[in-house]
Amino acid sequence: MDRRNNFDLLRLIAALSVIFSHAFLLGEGRQDIEPLMRLTHGQTIFGVAGVFVFFVISGFLVTMSFEQTGSLRRYAAKRALRIYPGLIACLLVSALVLGPMVTTLPWRAYFSDSGTWLYVIENAAMNADQNSLPGVHFSWFDAGGVVDGPLWTLPCEILMYAMVAALGAARLITLPIIGTLLALGMICIGFDTTSSGYFLGDASWLLGFFAAGMALYRLKDRGIFHPALALTAALGLCLTAWLGGFILLFPIFGGYLVIFLALERRLPVVHAAAWGDLSYGLYIYGWPVEQLVVWLKGGAAPWWQVFAIALPTTAALAFLSWHLIESHALRLKPRAARPAAMPLSP
Repeated sequence: MDRRNNFDLLRLIAALSVIFSHAFLLGEGRQDIEPLMRLTHGQTIFGVAGVFVFFVISGFLVTMSFEQTGSLRRYAAKRALRIYPGLIACLLVSALVLGPMVTTLPWRAYFSDSGTWLYVIENAAMNADQNSLPGVHFSWFDAGGVVDGPLWTLPCEILMYAMVAALGAARLITLPIIGTLLALGMICIGFDTTSSGYFLGDASWLLGFFAAGMALYRLKDRGIFHPALALTAALGLCLTAWLGGFILLFPIFGGYLVIFLALERRLPVVHAAAWGDLSYGLYIYGWPVEQLVVWLKGGAAPWWQVFAIALPTTAALAFLSWHLIESHALRLKPRAARPAAMPLSP
């Protein structure tokens, strides 16, 4: 393996798919007409599939990162520097810029309300349940009061990082253990634990996708990546879209296909990070920017208008986030025990 891979491209596509799907929900208050929702007969949307892709890639790269870092302290520092600087900046922009623009409260009341500061503090502490700001309603749709919906996945991501650290410290990042985690995650998908409304329900629902990435990292040197198997995985996804089980079997079919597309050397490498690694910024800024567009449009707008207007603005914010904050923070990462062979920032 070397740095000639398409992980950056796949992360970028995943982030764009999240913004695309949310345009339907935020602009029109519905998702039944979203393309993947139609193709899968109501099973899921492109944005959720994008989250699956993120977690598969994260499982692969974070497991590799732990093994190449050689120290729990350095590993924790690297993971924190990847997540927190960009997140805290986004929270401050939302609370101190976006909130005052939209709130129905006088500015003095808005800034003196504890909810304004709790939004920043709680989300920085990975409590994504605190997802509103005082007097802020972008629309009268169900999601109209949610400032940044995608943040719910970040506590789940942090828990996966901790899981890798714990397993690594105990020397348990083995195929039998990972296989058990994969099976447990798929059981949680089958029982739809995310509908419980509890954090552990969300995290366990995403476990299967992360574990799939871990398993593929462990199997990467055993010749398992082959175009014929990739075609089989693609056909499997198509069949589950038609017959059902798309989400349940995505860790198997989709996970394999994602890592194959990232590593296959016969595919052209697209330098998707030529202007910076924008996927994280796109992911965390897309929702609030789309909400602002909807608010400026009077509380509702066609999905295509929301997406077309929000995308360049979100890309600009992601560009600034990377070049002014994230890239500088990542320069503080402790050096790995041995040179990294791939990008290590899922």
